[in-house]
Amino acid sequence: MPLPRTRGTALRHRLAELRGPDVPAKALDARALAALAANPGCKRRAILDGAGVNKAALAGALGSPSAFGQSQFALTRGNAFEAKVKADGGAELLRLVREKLDRGAEPPAHARVPELTATGPEGRTARTALALREATEAPGEWTLLDHPMLALDVAGSPAFLEPDAVVVHPDGSWTVVEIKSFPMLDGSADPAKVGAAARQAAVYVLALEQVAARLESAPRVRDRVLLVCPKDFSNLPTASAVDVRKQHAVTARQLDRLTRIEDIADALPAGTCFSPELPAADLTAAVESVPATYAPECLSACELAFHCRARSLESGAVTSLGRSVRAELGGLTTVEDVLSAARGESGDPDDPAVAALRRAARLRAEALGQEAVAGCR
Repeated sequence: MPLPRTRGTALRHRLAELRGPDVPAKALDARALAALAANPGCKRRAILDGAGVNKAALAGALGSPSAFGQSQFALTRGNAFEAKVKADGGAELLRLVREKLDRGAEPPAHARVPELTATGPEGRTARTALALREATEAPGEWTLLDHPMLALDVAGSPAFLEPDAVVVHPDGSWTVVEIKSFPMLDGSADPAKVGAAARQAAVYVLALEQVAARLESAPRVRDRVLLVCPKDFSNLPTASAVDVRKQHAVTARQLDRLTRIEDIADALPAGTCFSPELPAADLTAAVESVPATYAPECLSACELAFHCRARSLESGAVTSLGRSVRAELGGLTTVEDVLSAARGESGDPDDPAVAALRRAARLRAEALGQEAVAGCR
């Protein structure tokens, strides 16, 4: 929900102060919003992305430069594959949509591919909304929107998003299409990469739902998206339907939380600023003033991951071992706490986590004792 004008204006002014004087905001894209959904408990990422801080520049200024991003080779290969998928008016792409998502529809013999060119992101967004409305009002036809432009309200400001494609089915429903260059081997792809693609597609589904809600008769935005990838080791396209309902719900909650980032901003010390131009000590203090929730998964999704990992290891936080380990340890938040509980030096014996650690320590000691005896024979 958009912020009220006065509240939104005050928040934007506050976020501009956090970025630094005359520092332009870095626009959020679908990848950044999807990464937010992957780690919804991280206040540091929420405030930095909400303020439009360039995290790559920030990481470099902190002395922990990011290796985050795609290589030029991967980008070139991905663009070539996408062009192949969309060749001949998207005939192969629409065939895959029908095969995986809408077998009951007529084959897409003659699809409409509207022109979406316009001036600026606002113009392209308006042109996309018009094309979607026209396609929805023409039942019985397939329509392919190639690189449409969508707007999603984030903390009171529009984030402009550009999915690979959106397909309007003959029944008027809408489907998001994600085209990736990683392969599907024997019908399945890397689960981590599929999960990242699903989170990104969920952002597009949310933006499409906002467009649909403004139409007189809101069409259905499908919660299953089409993921198109190269088949095995070839350059031939294959596809899979991916259910994004879970990612959709998580992303919606996180975006709702972002609209209240003023709560995070208000808790910061006066004069806090994240400008990379600040002295290293001041910048480090500013970043550390916002709690982070580091997990190993951040290494593939956040430019500040190396900095946060170093701090997590220095403090001995168990989150550096992964979210699943952290969840099993309950109230034990540091490695030192865990070791102390396992040795019987601290912790409540009735705590299931403490009891499990002590039992594991006894079993380890017994196993090592037997090995020592066997080695002496």
